[in-house]
Amino acid sequence: MNEAVKKRLPNVITILRIFIAAAFFGALSGFRYPEHGMLWGNIAIVLFVIAATTDFIDGYLARKWDAESMFGRIMDPFCDKVLVLGAFIFYAGSRFSVPEWIAEDRLMTMATGVYPWMVVLLIARELLVTAIRDVLESKGYKGGAKWAGKAKMILQSIAVPLVLLLVVNCRPDKHQSVMILIDVLIWLMLVVTLWSGLPYVTGLRQVLRQQSND
Repeated sequence: MNEAVKKRLPNVITILRIFIAAAFFGALSGFRYPEHGMLWGNIAIVLFVIAATTDFIDGYLARKWDAESMFGRIMDPFCDKVLVLGAFIFYAGSRFSVPEWIAEDRLMTMATGVYPWMVVLLIARELLVTAIRDVLESKGYKGGAKWAGKAKMILQSIAVPLVLLLVVNCRPDKHQSVMILIDVLIWLMLVVTLWSGLPYVTGLRQVLRQQSND
């Protein structure tokens, strides 16, 4: 494989992830809880796994071939956020609400365990971290901890398809153990995601304290 292809292939895979994400959202739109469009729901699971796999592949190839680029540094996290945040926005939407005639408490219950306030926290975390990173990098600092972000991304990449698999195929409104497992996955993902933003906040505080002492 020639050098030109090696330089371009990671970016091509990154762009491909956006198209796979679009197909994923399209498939999700074909499913409505509890049993409408189950085939589309299962197709969405496969598409998300493929998209998450491309995230690993493009990063691995970019590092292996020393093909990291400004385009990749911008588009790779952008594609990740579109895919994951978009999934949770869907999960908190009406297509995954348990109908009132099924829900025992007669209130809207989300089969995914994801509620709009959770999505607000996830988006707020991403916006805050992006703003802090931009400020720190503009001043010559590197903010945050990569390992925390990796842990967050790995857990999100596991939680999204696994929750969808359980929701589409296991009817959590009829099986309490399934709903408990979904709740554990979502809450764990939420806590780890918020926790992964703390290194950026503490890094900013240290920089501001250092500047004030100077």
